[in-house]
Amino acid sequence: MPGSSRGARLVAALASALLLFTTAAACGSEDDSDAATPDKPAATGSAFPVTLAHKYGSTTVKSEPKRIVTVGLTDQDAVLALGKVPVGTTEWLGGYKGAIGPWAADKLGSAKAPTVLKDTGTGPQTEKIAALRPDLILAVYGGLTKDQYTTLSKFAPVVAQPKEFNDFGVPWQQQTEIIGKALGQESKAKSLVKDVETDFTSAAKANPKFAESTGVMATPYEGTFVFGSQDSRSRVLTDLGFKLPKDLDKVIGDEFGANISKERTDLLDTDAIVWIVTDTAKDEAKLHKNALYADLDVAKQGREVFVKESSDYGNSVSFVSVLSLPYMLERLVPQLAAAVDGDTATKVTEPTS
Repeated sequence: MPGSSRGARLVAALASALLLFTTAAACGSEDDSDAATPDKPAATGSAFPVTLAHKYGSTTVKSEPKRIVTVGLTDQDAVLALGKVPVGTTEWLGGYKGAIGPWAADKLGSAKAPTVLKDTGTGPQTEKIAALRPDLILAVYGGLTKDQYTTLSKFAPVVAQPKEFNDFGVPWQQQTEIIGKALGQESKAKSLVKDVETDFTSAAKANPKFAESTGVMATPYEGTFVFGSQDSRSRVLTDLGFKLPKDLDKVIGDEFGANISKERTDLLDTDAIVWIVTDTAKDEAKLHKNALYADLDVAKQGREVFVKESSDYGNSVSFVSVLSLPYMLERLVPQLAAAVDGDTATKVTEPTS
């Protein structure tokens, strides 16, 4: 991720991510999606060859990949959950070794940590990716341009973002299943998704007030930045049963999120609001100095959930992967439950770890 302040990271899922993939990689040219597929025969009776559709057509993976590079910012978690370790990952949040968060570290085992690709501000680091000799490049949770896709396809088959969602808008379920199919483990991927969906179902069942409540995720970035329905973080709330503000997407437009005007501060007046902040105490105090916000019931009644963006918990809230979600739900669900319990005396406390 670009070298940004903690304040800028609150738009974590994508302001800097869009910068990472906006500029076309140098010296790109048109090429078939599987032109650089390693010359290996598909194993008899295996799941290969397998063809995957995406924004730029389709890509065929001819045999089981051994050297996987993840360009998608959270794709490594699905790879690790499926029992493989990438040779290269793209750093986004936290500066973790190998770009592997604490929720996924045990999946690394004794394997060597992946080489971490850094943001140069001009798109994927093409030469460094090529040097890793990949036989599969995953860019599912990403925003590759056509030129970048074409350039990377010279080195290995590239699975780009699916066309039916905005860039960086693929839900974690589809992300996991797409990667599972690319690795020849479609059935296992579906099972992993089902397990995490069960966690959501259990949390919603244990907290029936979630289904009766509205919620929103926001961050005090250059004013007030609110995440829309196509953002992964907002989907966490809706998967738990919350409803988003009625006019949210109308105000945001076809984006993962946007800054709202002071006139639309009403969008924040939900039954629970999750604030992703730099400093929980300081940012809460600053928000409450804003008369427009402080006058909302959500603020007056203490229905706010504050998440420190640079903590492991805060990173898991933005990461939204098959491995980070169970870790995150253990911490977020109790906070949300306290926010909507109907008792203004209930304090929403931060997790102890």
